[in-house]
Amino acid sequence: MMRIDAHQHFWRHDPVRDAWITDEMGLLRRDFLPEELGGLLKAQGVDGSVAVQADQSEEETRFLLDLAEDHPFIQGVVGWVDLLAPDLDQRLKHFSQRERFRGVRHIAQAEADDFLAREDVIRGIGMLREFGLTFDILVYPRQLPAALDLVRALPNQAFVVDHMAKPRIADRVLEPWAAQMREMASHANVRCKVSGLVTEAIWTGWRPEHFRPYLDIVFEAFGPERLMFGSDWPVCLLAAEYDEVLTSVEAYVQHLSAEEQAGVFGGNAAAFYGLKA
Repeated sequence: MMRIDAHQHFWRHDPVRDAWITDEMGLLRRDFLPEELGGLLKAQGVDGSVAVQADQSEEETRFLLDLAEDHPFIQGVVGWVDLLAPDLDQRLKHFSQRERFRGVRHIAQAEADDFLAREDVIRGIGMLREFGLTFDILVYPRQLPAALDLVRALPNQAFVVDHMAKPRIADRVLEPWAAQMREMASHANVRCKVSGLVTEAIWTGWRPEHFRPYLDIVFEAFGPERLMFGSDWPVCLLAAEYDEVLTSVEAYVQHLSAEEQAGVFGGNAAAFYGLKA
């Protein structure tokens, strides 16, 4: 089975657009493009990836789709469209003509805590299913109640929670995140990405055992068949190299069967996003 990194980003650095990159994140203030990631994937035996939007614009979506056409290892793109646009159906139809457009994400973590529970937002996300598109849920733990309202409202929409909803690993806090993630997992239409852990820990002092309590929760709640590995490259570089991110999760899943491990590291992402090898 192919190994897939289910969550990574590309950008040509723009200091105005990318103002979210703060001074302490200065090493991200440069271009990150497929030529660099491709070598990292090959070195670790990873066959492909899913490129996820980092900017709220259709230009970003076109940029990622163009990269995917030129670099076959980018097997899927999770782009951005304006969920509140009056012509949303036409925008989705337009992008769905591109084979590797597989899903949509909105950076909900930057919105009000109730954003995903708003009727107009739910209505927009509710249109994705008609086009066979998934939705990536990017939230902080405090926004999980709204995310739960969203998944309850759209039981037939395919969702995946990015970065395990960013638990407070650096502070060693489990609740109420753990209870809310268990509730999220009770909805069969929701998956979860095992990603973003190193940047929620203490960047310069994390150890794999710091992740175990949080991984225990999601593996128990979702089961390995609904989890997928993502590196969150290049953001992960703030705290770890690509190989360190990968091996920290590989070490945790050693007790799983070969089939279950293959799912976490590729099969589940391929099925969820409908990737074509």
